[in-house]
Amino acid sequence: MKRLKPIEDAYGQEVWSFLSGKKSFEIVEREDGYFDVSGGAPTYFSEYDDWAEHHKRAIEFAKGRVLDIGCGAGRHSIYLQSKGFDVTGIDSSPLAIRVCRLRGLKKTKVMSIAEIGRFKPCSFDTILMLGNNFGLFGSFSNARLLLNRLYKITSPNAMIVAESNDPYKTENPFHLRYQKANRRRGRMPGQMRIRIRYMKYVGKWFDYLIVSREEMNEILKGTGWKVTKLIDSSSSPYAAIIQKHTV
Repeated sequence: MKRLKPIEDAYGQEVWSFLSGKKSFEIVEREDGYFDVSGGAPTYFSEYDDWAEHHKRAIEFAKGRVLDIGCGAGRHSIYLQSKGFDVTGIDSSPLAIRVCRLRGLKKTKVMSIAEIGRFKPCSFDTILMLGNNFGLFGSFSNARLLLNRLYKITSPNAMIVAESNDPYKTENPFHLRYQKANRRRGRMPGQMRIRIRYMKYVGKWFDYLIVSREEMNEILKGTGWKVTKLIDSSSSPYAAIIQKHTV
């Protein structure tokens, strides 16, 4: 996959600024012209004590060799590494990976989720997709393709520890209108085409998918993965423990 140019690495610039002690923020732009300012970098650097309760509960299921997909600034990877886990963090942002290395994460790769097939069979026991990173699957069809690749690179009793966000728990008229347009286009209602902006840096457009619990189960059917536990939060985000099984 073609690597990001520095001007395109908006996310990386955001976390790099925060690491450098500068004020940092994140603007998410959706294809329909909707903009949102997220919590951004402070969240990506947060310590365990400041995590949401469903994050704390979910990460306790991690075991063995861990692959953290979309590791960002490394908050989950670094925590697990401190507990003695063998953790590999991957992210498509070169600057984010540099931040992880400076923060002490030992195993890192500049790699997108689309490239996970480069790992050898049986390389990992846990796939970590917290921080709403189930969304990196992008779409229904792409999720099923990538779940197949994850099946091949994981051990027989592997699991995925993932987080998503129920798209239907909203009253925002712009979100509801976008979901309606998605249905007309034959896409899942929670599928978004977005990009990240930070200062003068503008990221590439990419597909991002948020799903309900029922939709997650539908995606997983026939892939060799099955939800065995759901961990709710006080709002729309939730975590899922997804176990590998024989197909």
